[in-house]
Amino acid sequence: MAQLTNDDVRNLAKEMGVKFIRLQFTDIFGVLKNVSITVEQLDKALNGELMFDGSSIEGFVRIEESDMYLRPDPATFVVFPWRPRDGGVARLICDIYNADGTPFTGDPRYVLKRVVAEAGEMGYVMNVGPEAEFFLFHVDNDGRPTTVTHDRAGYFDLTPVDLGEDARRDMVLTLEQMGFEIEASHHEVAPGQHEIDFKYADALDTADKVATFKFVVRTIAQRHGLHATFMPKPIFGIAGSGMHLNQSLTRNGMNAFYDPEAPQQLGETALYYIGGLLKHARAITAVTNPTVNSYKRLVSGYEAPVYMAWSSRNRSPLIRVPAKRGQSTRIELRSPDPSCNPYLALAVCLKAGLDGIKNRIQPPGPCDRNIYEMTEEERAQLDIGCLPVNLHEAVRELVKDGVIKEALGPHVYNRFLEAKDIEWDRYRTQVHPWELEEYLTKY
Repeated sequence: MAQLTNDDVRNLAKEMGVKFIRLQFTDIFGVLKNVSITVEQLDKALNGELMFDGSSIEGFVRIEESDMYLRPDPATFVVFPWRPRDGGVARLICDIYNADGTPFTGDPRYVLKRVVAEAGEMGYVMNVGPEAEFFLFHVDNDGRPTTVTHDRAGYFDLTPVDLGEDARRDMVLTLEQMGFEIEASHHEVAPGQHEIDFKYADALDTADKVATFKFVVRTIAQRHGLHATFMPKPIFGIAGSGMHLNQSLTRNGMNAFYDPEAPQQLGETALYYIGGLLKHARAITAVTNPTVNSYKRLVSGYEAPVYMAWSSRNRSPLIRVPAKRGQSTRIELRSPDPSCNPYLALAVCLKAGLDGIKNRIQPPGPCDRNIYEMTEEERAQLDIGCLPVNLHEAVRELVKDGVIKEALGPHVYNRFLEAKDIEWDRYRTQVHPWELEEYLTKY
């Protein structure tokens, strides 16, 4: 992330002909919000003087506590490349503050900053490289999204079968213009499914980039007459969309997971971090897989990990350790999906890993067999547990886990819990098309 100052932002806005600035932040569910201002209001914004009504944002505050302030992070200044150069549009990601000048504890960015600071006190910096998948669908004549895919391609396929290639190309070019270093871009397993990977960065920068990435992908798709969705499982019977999180810690600039003398060259810090993730995996899932639909992806048979184990040799466990070592040593958590709030997801992962390090939590030995092909008895013998099977079960695991609750903080935890209980209840009481198909004529 470029270390810009407020003065840098003022000068860049003037040089680049910026007229409008979007002050962006997310609610606790990861939905991007913004307040648009003209460049004449930029000084006031940079001084943290712009107020908004927090009671209008889901999960924030009650109406009697509604006055909140936006404080832009100058390092996040970027101009939208798809807008006209004359009267250009830029954005700044903001932190949320209370009227008394204290950070708002319900701000997801603050939640992550707090856990990052805890890691800093232990001497660690978290780096994360996300792999976000998404679908591109046609829209109907009224512009409403459908689930009709735009191609018949599969993993790594090229044109002419990958008809989304032009849209994906424009997404990559736009992201690069906005400061992303794109490492890979390709068609995924399912028809209409794509993946764009960008280079790892520190946790806060990565969370900011994930929020920006989703916004850019949807915007560029729309300009191609397509709808991009990060819904985890939009179509039954094909693979869903995940967001694998490649995580590592550095200490004094060196990779803290790498130990050339250790078995598999994985140091104790890496193993304890894995141990912490596995210990808290069931509670973490409520945050990294936060929707009813998330659990339609987390089923055996569609490449999604459901079994709580780790390995450096196969992709069926929850945690994979990619082969590269040295400064590239990392662990890959394979369960998260792109519907999650990236700030909260990274916060709970880091908190779990730090708990593993603090309490020297040893993980079980690596499982190098294909877990999908094991019987239930074989998994039980190896003490391989399973992730929650639905949102309700995941939320109940969150309720029991003090470490993950502490990561979220009381405000976010209580609002998140309340919202997810309502979401589950709405789903539970609906009559779904599958039920009508299965039972209407039978009974």
